[in-house]
Formats: sequence, C-alpha cells, structure tokens
Amino acid sequence: MHMEMSFEESLKELEGIVDKLEKGQLSLDESLMLFEKGIKLVRECNTKIQCAQQKVEQLILENGGSRTEKFEMD
Repeated sequence: MHMEMSFEESLKELEGIVDKLEKGQLSLDESLMLFEKGIKLVRECNTKIQCAQQKVEQLILENGGSRTEKFEMD
C-alpha cells in the first residue's frame, strides 16, 4: 500500500536528497538513483502547488473576488 506524502514531507525528503548529493560521497549509481527520485519529488511538489493555486483562485472567484495575476520576479 503506497501512501502519498504531504507536500511538506516531499519537500523535506527532497532537501535530504540534495544534501546527500552535495556531499559527493555516493557512488555514481547511488547518485543517479537519488537524482531520479529527486526529479519525481519535484514533479509531485509542483503538481501539489498547481492544485493549491487553482483551489485558491476558485475560492476567490466564488466569493466575489477577481482572478489573481501571475507574479513575475525580477
């Protein structure tokens, strides 16, 4: 039975992977395996962020607000 991790759990695991990779003490195979897992976690986090953003926009619209605008950082 595979339970989906929360956004926070995924982010914490991703931070751990980055830390291990930055130390540079893993074999090539271990590094590739962790990198692949990290990419999967990034995709999952991005999906969760997009879903949350859509929910917020829907709630704003349902309550008489206007649509949010994308914020671009310099």
